[in-house]
Amino acid sequence: MKRIAIALAAITVCAAGAHAQVKWDLPTGYSANTFQTVNVQQFAKEVDELTAGKLKITLHPGGSLYKANELKRAVQTGQVPSAEFILSGAANENPLYGVDSIPFLTKSYAESLKLYQVAKPAQEKLLASQGMKLLFSVPWPGQSLYSTKPVQSPADLAGTKMRSFSPATTRIAQLLKAQPVTIQLTELGQALATNTVNNFLTSTASGVESKLYEQVKYFYPVAAWQPRNATVVNQKAFDSLDKATQDAVLKAAAAAEKRGWETSERLDKEFLKELGAKGMTIAEPSDALKKEFASIGNTMTEEWIKSAGPEGKAIIDAYRK
Repeated sequence: MKRIAIALAAITVCAAGAHAQVKWDLPTGYSANTFQTVNVQQFAKEVDELTAGKLKITLHPGGSLYKANELKRAVQTGQVPSAEFILSGAANENPLYGVDSIPFLTKSYAESLKLYQVAKPAQEKLLASQGMKLLFSVPWPGQSLYSTKPVQSPADLAGTKMRSFSPATTRIAQLLKAQPVTIQLTELGQALATNTVNNFLTSTASGVESKLYEQVKYFYPVAAWQPRNATVVNQKAFDSLDKATQDAVLKAAAAAEKRGWETSERLDKEFLKELGAKGMTIAEPSDALKKEFASIGNTMTEEWIKSAGPEGKAIIDAYRK
């Protein structure tokens, strides 16, 4: 009888252990081969290892579980415990989400990191107010200028058809006296072939992955802004984990953030070399162009501060110190 009791107890413990495993779905709108998604997959793998399989995170890339514009809301409402999305995509809810996409405010990875660090407390507070916790955030390479013709001065952009894909890019075109044309990245090749667009801002990654070098011959590395992806978790889902598992998630998240920033910067340099190797002319923007972009940056920063209020002003003041 004693042996039977011990055996039953062992079965009960094993069953409890089995039920203790937690499974999270983590959807993202980006394809499986982008460096951002690869980084999130590595995060999930490390969580599995650090928790000895106690927390299993299943990645769902390419908008297969939720469309990109639905991801934040899905985590916020508890439909899914975790997700990755571009933070500035929620700027229409609150301007603080879009601080990393103020044009020509930052010019390098070091400056983007500084902006992230000063904005992070306010963004974490904002996410917390919506029931979410930030795990890590990683930037895309900077948005730079592609053109079918050489650009020596702002006058060369006036009157041209400039691709727009957001309120900010529309505003940039307007300030440059160009004509904004709404074109999604997937449609850009056709738009270039039909002369629907003459120039645009996008990253080195997009230039290589979308083979834009086949139709555009001039590239100016202006690094207008570096939008960040954020991987977040529903606060209740995080709170339901035991302390050891929470610590493991945070440890893996810190590693993912560091790795992501390093990978983004390394790939930006590699993509730039590839654009040159594919026949693009890589040229530093002229002083006149730099001056115009800086002026646009100041104008749009002030416009952002007005919309973001005192919290926004505090972030910009801290960044500029």
